[in-house]
Amino acid sequence: MNLDDRLTNVAIIGAAGKMGSGIALLLAQEMAFQKLKTANKDKVYRLNLIDMDDQALDGLVAYLKSQALRTAEKSMVLLRDLYADRQDLVENSEIIQQFVEDVVSVARVGTDLILAAKSHLVFEAIVENIDIKIPIFKQLKEMCAQDTYFFTNTSSVPIHLLNDGAKLNGRIIGFHFYNPPPVQKLAELIPAKETKQELVDLSYEIADRLKKKIFLSADVAGFIGNGHFLRDGLHAIYEVERLMKDFKRFEAIYIVNKVSQDLLLRPMGIFQLIDYVGVDVFFFISKIMDKYIETDKLDHPFLDAMYEKKVLGGQRADGSQKDGFLKYEKNRPVGVYNFEAGEYVMFSDNGWTSEVDKKIGNYPQAWVPWKVLLRDASKNNKIKEFFDQLKATKTLGAELALTYLKRSKEIGQQLVDSGISQTPEDVNGVLMNGFFHLYGPINDYI
Repeated sequence: MNLDDRLTNVAIIGAAGKMGSGIALLLAQEMAFQKLKTANKDKVYRLNLIDMDDQALDGLVAYLKSQALRTAEKSMVLLRDLYADRQDLVENSEIIQQFVEDVVSVARVGTDLILAAKSHLVFEAIVENIDIKIPIFKQLKEMCAQDTYFFTNTSSVPIHLLNDGAKLNGRIIGFHFYNPPPVQKLAELIPAKETKQELVDLSYEIADRLKKKIFLSADVAGFIGNGHFLRDGLHAIYEVERLMKDFKRFEAIYIVNKVSQDLLLRPMGIFQLIDYVGVDVFFFISKIMDKYIETDKLDHPFLDAMYEKKVLGGQRADGSQKDGFLKYEKNRPVGVYNFEAGEYVMFSDNGWTSEVDKKIGNYPQAWVPWKVLLRDASKNNKIKEFFDQLKATKTLGAELALTYLKRSKEIGQQLVDSGISQTPEDVNGVLMNGFFHLYGPINDYI
């Protein structure tokens, strides 16, 4: 069965979640576009959106409508061509409304897995817990056809464990979208040793249809992206502990977050990034990687404590940021969690951030914020100039940043040396495309 035929009936498990809803939008729009092609006008397309949360499914439908509207407004020339045979559609507004209806019309929402029974492709985007994923895949195997293929959006669970646990006989592959799926161009592809070659080939074709750039990872817990991200975050936690000899914990968190954003030239500080992903998600990833990678210690008691206190970060349904290591207003950090007191210390309280900033020290003259460098055609030369100056700077901030850069490079090289990544360019590509870093961890800057 080719991809065009398989796309006539697709299911998403966990469709109303942060990742599932993005995948749903990508597939719903692709199915709508396919149906508008002359050869497919008589085909029936079904996108089965399955989630345990009924209320969230209502929100998902509203999300599909709003995003399809935006797509239509940007694709008017294409849509006029695709709707050329519709004499009743004259005004742009009529074409836009028709496309929105066509996108939503492919969707069928519900809470029962039975909706996936006739699907040719099933995408799973549920919680990062192997003990929940395997029973779901077992049920899907029993109800779906023997030629159904399964895609798991897991960011850390080894694919061979899901394949073996659910006895899928090579019909599953890791297809790790990055958040948010409609925006991010990166996808990690993780075949297990048993994964059928036809499924691997099909995955590349799907990536091409959805305009995703594929990076291939070996089937090792955490893969490339989280293989680096988790270790990077743990380094930050250890640095906080080291700084606590001279600073309070919340001050140390502030310092490491600020340095990892400003002096590493990243879009977010490390603790803001963990909050964005979700402290709970980061915690689950650490537990999975620590369990299945015996060579490293990949969890930390402080993560356990944060999880137990339910300081979890993540996003609300409207995209606003929940409080985690940091407190947010309008998605901007405005305070730091004081673990010992169980409350947030605001940046504006008593001028403490000014005193801490003095101890971080002045930035090199060549420093330019990430947002400015991102659009600079000569950014590579400016990054080199900045890091050359940073190496000659004797401040707390420079020392922390250089230590961080060296550790990041070690992590990247470890991913290559262990065979998780095929090349240093793949490691750098995942971090630059998936995390929007300006440079890869394996570099000549340090």
